[in-house]
Amino acid sequence: MSRLSTLHKLLVRPLLAFGVTALLGCGASEPPATAATPAGPDASPAAAEPEKVRVSLFSWPGYGFWFIAQQKNLVPGLELDIRIIEDPYESFGQMSAGQLDVTSSTVEYGPIAVDKQVPVKLVTYTNPSYGTDKIIVRPEITAAADLVGKKIAVLEGGLTQIFMGMWLEENGVGIDQVEFVNVIMDEAVGAMLGGDVAAGEFWEPFGGKVLAGMPGARVVADSSEEARIASALLGDGMYMSTAFLEQRPRAAELAMQAYFAAVDWWKANPEEGNRIIADAIRFSVEDVETVIGKDGNMLKGGVWVFDRNEAARFMGLVPGELPLGMRNGQIADHWKTTNEWWVRFGQAGAMHDWHEGVALAPLAAAAGAVDTP
Repeated sequence: MSRLSTLHKLLVRPLLAFGVTALLGCGASEPPATAATPAGPDASPAAAEPEKVRVSLFSWPGYGFWFIAQQKNLVPGLELDIRIIEDPYESFGQMSAGQLDVTSSTVEYGPIAVDKQVPVKLVTYTNPSYGTDKIIVRPEITAAADLVGKKIAVLEGGLTQIFMGMWLEENGVGIDQVEFVNVIMDEAVGAMLGGDVAAGEFWEPFGGKVLAGMPGARVVADSSEEARIASALLGDGMYMSTAFLEQRPRAAELAMQAYFAAVDWWKANPEEGNRIIADAIRFSVEDVETVIGKDGNMLKGGVWVFDRNEAARFMGLVPGELPLGMRNGQIADHWKTTNEWWVRFGQAGAMHDWHEGVALAPLAAAAGAVDTP
């Protein structure tokens, strides 16, 4: 998998994919799974064939519920084509080019997509990080000031970069005083252990691998801290292409239903569910449990996997509050925070209203919400 080495490439690749690949048909690895349906709610009386939906994710347990939905056939009439793509921006590019319908990834891309006119929408927040995300420094780093002029591993354009930027500024170091190195998580572990970077933001199980492989390395911040979990800044979401949402709304609803049906099934059958996820992403069951837990409940040190009602509260679709200091409709504040940071990092040119980049209809259908803001 090729990596993006500059911020410019990171931002423009989805646009290039949409403007060149989609229009000229060059470089498409696979044809679309189904032809676009006629106008209307996926209308065809002859539709006995299943709805085929192309889904991507990168290798991480928090996205593995798609494999449960697929293996257990939790939504009859839906056929999931699941692809593991380790670089989330590769997934966004393929969505823009009409090669993917849905992707699970961290929940910060929406403002960038709006700013760069990428035809992708956030459709739900799926889980907050409750300690799985950690900032780790090498043994010789005794204070944030020691990082001035040093290289730091992050995924540029991802929440890891925002979390690191926040922590640096909280400790008196400007984001322009360090050198961010753009790497995906498995490469970040190697960069840290090999001495190429002085610090990095890691999620589990990768953070644990760094700590185990580098005696003296320290966790200086994590996402279970009260203010961080209350902000729900660090978390994951689901995205759908605009074309998929507009041309195949029923398929979009079925995909959303499948995801949350899988979450419900996992909560009732966590041991078997964790084995399914581990086999699919080639993790050990122990590594899966480190992230999502053993019993289907909220895991401090890992993540809190939302069910459909919790997700709908976060997105402001149904009444009711959330624990750990989160609020109903918190997506609006989350969007504003990430948008502000992307402007600061030069990844977005302006502030945008969250409604521009969020499509709530699939979640509203899955949660039984009547009105969609």
